[in-house]
Parts: sequence; structure tokens; C-alpha cells
Amino acid sequence: MVAVGVLIVAGAVELAPEAALAGQADSDVRAGQVESAAWPGQSGTAGAAPRAGSGGGADGGPPVVRTDAGWVRGRVTDEGRRFLGIPYARQPVGALRWREPRPVVPWRGVRAATGFGNRCVQTASWDPGYEKPSHTEDCLALNVYAPAGDRGTKAARTPVDVRRPVLVWLHGGGLTAGAGEDVVPERFARATGTVVVTVNYRLGALGFLGSPALDDEASDGVSGNYGLLDQQAALRWVRTNIGRFGGDPRRVTVAGESAGGRSVCTHLASPTGRGLFRAAVIQSGAYDDCAGRTRRQAAGDGVAFARKAGCPDPATALACLRRKPAKDLLAAQAGFDWGPVVGGRFLPVQPAEAFERGSAAKVPVLNGANTDEGTLFAFAQFDGQGEPLAAERYPAVLDETYGPALAERVARRYPLARYSSPSHAFAATVGDQLFACPALRLDRSLAGRGPVYAYEFADRTSPPFASLRDRGTDFAFGATHVNEVQYLFQHFGLRSPLNTEQRALARQMTAYWGSFIHSGVPRAKGAPPAPDQRTHPGATLSLRTGSAGGTVIDKGVHRAHHCALWDPAAPR
Repeated sequence: MVAVGVLIVAGAVELAPEAALAGQADSDVRAGQVESAAWPGQSGTAGAAPRAGSGGGADGGPPVVRTDAGWVRGRVTDEGRRFLGIPYARQPVGALRWREPRPVVPWRGVRAATGFGNRCVQTASWDPGYEKPSHTEDCLALNVYAPAGDRGTKAARTPVDVRRPVLVWLHGGGLTAGAGEDVVPERFARATGTVVVTVNYRLGALGFLGSPALDDEASDGVSGNYGLLDQQAALRWVRTNIGRFGGDPRRVTVAGESAGGRSVCTHLASPTGRGLFRAAVIQSGAYDDCAGRTRRQAAGDGVAFARKAGCPDPATALACLRRKPAKDLLAAQAGFDWGPVVGGRFLPVQPAEAFERGSAAKVPVLNGANTDEGTLFAFAQFDGQGEPLAAERYPAVLDETYGPALAERVARRYPLARYSSPSHAFAATVGDQLFACPALRLDRSLAGRGPVYAYEFADRTSPPFASLRDRGTDFAFGATHVNEVQYLFQHFGLRSPLNTEQRALARQMTAYWGSFIHSGVPRAKGAPPAPDQRTHPGATLSLRTGSAGGTVIDKGVHRAHHCALWDPAAPR
């Protein structure tokens, strides 16, 4: 992996890709409060259960739904119903630190589901509302957004008792940051007639530490996959419970962006994920070919991390680490490649090998990246630090990043004269090498086992996401990493400043994604269907605004991103 890859995988960059790096969102009620089981307006004892069918809140009161662990009380909004902070696994605290997720302990009464659960352990962020780090391991919760049954778009105007397709969203953040609350999908749910679930999962060292001692405790003999096992536990919760929220457990699409997209890619290759979803969306998640660490790499990282955290003796390191406060572990986790580990039942072989063998899940996949993925990372490395990349430094930076053998060829393909600044030239190399070309390579690999639809988000006038808008910079980000998310969901709870034609593109993208969730085929009225890579290899749905020519099928994306340089097997 080249040095730039560390920016994403290890989170070793001050301006992290998804940027929701910690803190806890304010809410009037935090998840986990258990109230009396007496329904408002009911008489009886505290042990009386709410009446069946109250999940819709049709009587004007707050909606109450029974899960397999107990009753939860949500809230009615203008868009539908929301249930926040529902625990989907036992909290991994105390002796359960670095253990596989276990079933929730049932509760009595009605649990308030009106506030987000805690963000999993992570550092602070400069994004609004997340300025404080989270040191809380009590964080395995999910959020359910169900559209109103009798209002909204035509897709949403169906009876309440009709089960809707489900989207499970896995947040990004380099597997070291983020939370389910980073997106607010209520408008998407209403517009598409889907139930949307967002998930918290363990991050960083607490989610991905591997060691021989932990291998001995793992059910399949391989440790280091706790965060992804959390995600599968959430998917199993959905299979068991989502029908009570109006969702169809047989029609679940799992989706994610960046590290969330990489997670989806991993679940496609995981035998233990079979049957948990019927379709998948990978947004900017194909970097490093979705590769996991070997057991040897994970063990080496585990030894180095334990030493850095003040537990140098291998014989006692695990017990020592389990006694450490979460904040001490967080302070030691920077600089490591936290991610899945290959070799056990969860991930027997590398995803790329599973795809080539044809042993991956045979479900429809919508996969893509953004035109200017690399600008966020170049800005973080140079301009955002107050030191824009100088022209005379460009050759040296290429050499440091790609090695002498490749750097000269990269410089010829990405000459400074073609770009507005040296930072943008370097950004183009990063975006192509890490995102665009791996996405196209993944299309080819997946096409051997089922439908694959390729897209590229190409609105180069899109506004910077979240608090990049407040950085006081005139840096041109273009269609950078993460920017497409605000066209689908409200991002970080902020109103996105999209102009009229960008809002039209957002509606079109919502239609494509909604169609895929409903049918497994992405379509939008008045726009071309997304090309299936089995019959149209290399053709990509280029998502553009009207002034840029509108959405079209682009057969030259691999050439525009110089994929022949980065991938010898790419089409010429």
C-alpha cells in the first residue's frame, strides 16, 4: 500500500475523510432510558404491554414497537417515524472488550428510542457537534427511520402494513471514526419508500486488534474483526426485527461510503454474511482492493500496539490492555492499519480472491467512486496545513509516495501543466490510484458472479461537505471524497447548500438508489439506466448536472483516470 493509503485506512491525517471523528450529538433523551411499560392513555400496572400495532403511532401518540429484546418508544416526525439508539448487541464493556458481539440482554418496560446512542471510541473532530472525543465503549446501537405510510411521494404512499425494502447504511471514517448519526436519511426514506437503518460499530484498536492471545479466544481462531462482526450482528438484528418497523427482512440492501463501502465489499466475500442482504452498494470503498490484513500482520500490529499502550510483556499484554481506560487505548492507536483480518470463518480468503473464485455473495451490486476523490487528501496533506505543494517539490512527493520506479511514469501522465496547481496534480494521482481504478477493477471482478452496475459521481461544482465549508479556503475540491453523500442524505445534520440543478441531480440519484433498493436494478425516469458490467464492461453511469451535459453513459472513465498505469489489466 502506498503512503497515501494510510490516510484512509489508518486515519493518520488531521482532516479525516469522513470527518465525524468523535463526540456525542446532543439530544433531549439519550438512548438506553427505560420507561414504564404503561402506554400513554392506558390504565394498568407498569408491566402492561402497549397494544399490538402501535408501531405506526396512528393514534397520534409516539410509536412503540416490540423488538426481540423489549419494547422501544420512538418519535413521529414530518417524514415518518424514527427510533434512535436501539441496542443490537450486548455492550462490549469490561470482560466483553475484544469479544465477538453477543445478544442483547432483554429489558423490562419501554425503552426510550428518541436519542442517538453513544459514538464508539474515537478522537475529536472539527465537525459541528462532534468537537469532543468519545471514550465510551457502550456504543453498539442502531437507528431506524421508517417513512410515513400515508403521505409523501408516490413510492411512499402505501398502507402502513405493507412491508418496505430496507437499506442498512454503514458509515465511513477510516474504521477509526464516525457513527450512524452522521447521516439523517429521513427524506431519502420518504422519497424512496424504504426503511433505513444506520449503525454504530466498534472502531480502531477496540474494533480491530488482533493477537495470538485473542486468536485463542476467537470462535474461528482469528481475532481482529470485531467491528465487522458488529455490522453482521446489526444485519441479523434487522433480519429478526425490521418487519415490526414496516421493513421486509427478505429485501435488505447493505450500503456504505469509504470505510463503510469497504466494509460492504468485505461482507460480499464473507461466508458468515450469506443471507443477511440481497443487494449491496459500495460508494468509494474499493480502495486497496478491499484487502484485509494477514494474521501475521495483525499479530505484529498487536505487539506494537500493546507496547505503545504500555503493555510490553506478551505474556500479560492482553490482561494489561483490558485493564486500560479507553482513552489510553485511543491515545496509542494512531499509525496502525486497522482493518479486517483474513484466515478465519468470517473471511477465509482475501476479498479479491473470493471474487475471482466466484465464491462471493451472488447479489446485485451498485459500485462507484467520485471524479475528484483525491482533492480532499491533497488538501489535508498540503493546503490545509498552510503549505500548498510547490512545483519544485512535486517530483519528490511522487517519489516518496509511489517509489522511484513508478514516480517518473506518474509524472509523465500527470504533468503540472495540465492542472491548476501542484496540489491538484497530486490529488489526481491519489484519486485515480486509490479509488477510481480500484472501483473499475472491482467491477470486472464482481461481474463474474452477478449483476454489477457502475457509476461515477461527476458534479465537479458540488459544495464541500460538512465543515470543509467553514475552513475559509478557496481550494477547488470538485467531486471529492464523501461529496456524493449530501446528494442522498442530510450529512452531519447540516442543510446542504445545493443549487437548483444540484437538487435536481440529488433527486435523480435518490431515484437510482431507490430503484436499486426496490428491484436490484438502478433506474431513474428520463435518464439512462446504469450499465450492467456483464454486458457493458467498462461503461459507467456518469452522474452530472444539467449544465455539464446531464447524466450520461461514459465509456472512457478508465482512460480519464489513467487506469492502464495503475492496473495492467485495465482496458486500453
